[in-house]
Amino acid sequence: MNKSIIRVLAVLLAVFMTLTFAACSGGGGGAEKPGTDAGNNNQAGQQQPAAPESEDGPIMAKVKQTGKIVLGTSADYAPYEFHKMIDGVDHIVGFDIEIAKEIAKGLGVELEIKEIAFDGLLAALQLGKVDFVIAGMTPNEERKKEVDFTKIYYMAQQGVLIRAEDADIIKSVEDLTGKKVGAQRGSIQEDIAREQLSVAEVKALAKVPDLVLELEHGKVDAIVVELPVANEYIKRNSKLVLSEIHVEDDTGGSAIAVAKGNEDLVEKMNEIIDALIAEGKIDKFVAEAIEMVDNE
Repeated sequence: MNKSIIRVLAVLLAVFMTLTFAACSGGGGGAEKPGTDAGNNNQAGQQQPAAPESEDGPIMAKVKQTGKIVLGTSADYAPYEFHKMIDGVDHIVGFDIEIAKEIAKGLGVELEIKEIAFDGLLAALQLGKVDFVIAGMTPNEERKKEVDFTKIYYMAQQGVLIRAEDADIIKSVEDLTGKKVGAQRGSIQEDIAREQLSVAEVKALAKVPDLVLELEHGKVDAIVVELPVANEYIKRNSKLVLSEIHVEDDTGGSAIAVAKGNEDLVEKMNEIIDALIAEGKIDKFVAEAIEMVDNE
């Protein structure tokens, strides 16, 4: 090949390589690679601020996600909660249930009801099987160690239910000496029976209706029960009366139970309870529940 031609080709090749290197090393207007800091004024290596974490407790977060809140109750305690046939369908009703509906409404979710024996309610709550418990439950110190409670939503006194035929026989605590006293297992009434009626043998059963049957059939001689509940049984059964025996309840009323670590839910429920009390709705719910029992 002609040497002149070779020199020309060498020059052209050198020019081409120079232009190519300049194009590759230029930065003006070029697209940034993914992950660079172009356009965000961040210094190299500076981390982006983390997204704020949800302030919701575990139950509130679950409730918002599922769109429902699950109530645990023991529906054997009229007028608090009990079964009633409405248009041929069995429903759980009572003033506790109306309060639970208001809780769900205040949270903007649906209410699901699970019936559980009273002495298993707190365990179900701790295991996450239910989200809250309303069951005429008194927040005594022992229970407060296991779960948290709202403020008191209803106060009720305690009474001792006996057979009418024993009204002249059982008038004092001493008259129960050697006899049997019934109470709902795991309830504050069981504690009252064991502490204040210790002269008697205490028999604890899971359901109040079963205790009433035991009383009617002479298997127990008295039952410790809240006065609204006792009065409903007396209205429906002339064979039952209230004893003159007075028992003290220094634990103070009924409250809603929630698993520990859900302070936001307790706070919201307290707000709803305050509103219901201020509007007189709880008294209305109690009256309506008693009327439902009377019409059975």
